Amino acid sequence: MHSIKSVLTEAANTLASDSALLDAEVLLCLVLNQTRSHLRAWPDKPLQTEQLNAFRSLLEQRQSGMPIAYITGNREFWSRDFQVTPDVLIPRPDTELLVELCLKLILTDSAFKILDLGTGSGIIAITLAAECPHTQISATDFSLAALSIAQRNAEKHRVDNIEFYQSDWFTRVPNTQFDLIISNPPYIAEDDIHLQQGDIRFEPKTALCAKDQGLSDIKIIAASARNYLKPGGHLLIEHGYDQQHRTQTLFKELHYDKIQTYTDLSGQPRVTYGLWNPS
Repeated sequence: MHSIKSVLTEAANTLASDSALLDAEVLLCLVLNQTRSHLRAWPDKPLQTEQLNAFRSLLEQRQSGMPIAYITGNREFWSRDFQVTPDVLIPRPDTELLVELCLKLILTDSAFKILDLGTGSGIIAITLAAECPHTQISATDFSLAALSIAQRNAEKHRVDNIEFYQSDWFTRVPNTQFDLIISNPPYIAEDDIHLQQGDIRFEPKTALCAKDQGLSDIKIIAASARNYLKPGGHLLIEHGYDQQHRTQTLFKELHYDKIQTYTDLSGQPRVTYGLWNPS
């Protein structure tokens, strides 16, 4: 008999993953359309043949290295569920730092204008739009496939204070000035060995990699943002753990003020801030 418990045990033993049992549970929940608590409440419940076959098919995808988020089609971010596909990066907890910093900067008594560059699945823009409905958000991505995912996520979370634009960074950004510009751009060097490891192997390289040891897009954004920020406007850019000093130097060369880098959940430098206050 193939019970829930026996199937999960067998699957966990075959998966080469640090979260093998959790992965197996998530996949079985998808097949059964049930929660994980259901699996624990009914461990001896037998699986039907079609359920077992569907589960094994998903398990084969995971065994090949396919990320769980791409198999299930969703990932949680800031306590909300977002649709994801291989056209967009998988949301990561470290990026919640970017949202936290934004929420501290957004004024509640004005129509705060925000620009999210390279929005991907829309997690940052949509989270800010939902948390701060008085804001006016423009979100861009050069990928039409990514924008389609972002728009579906916006509809799912019923936010209507976002406008989406297909744009290669600032090329088609609305002719206005923003209070806050944010971005989680590609920042991994093209020869980084981590590109051949784990889930990242399946994510879109155009959303991961940048030239100049991962800094080329950061340089474009930081330089061009000066033309789109109001005096006293804020710039926040997520970057690699080893790019703190180079990003800070870049901000200084571009005459940003009050430059500061913030650390992520692992204590790694992750987001650098600059205030645009032209003299």
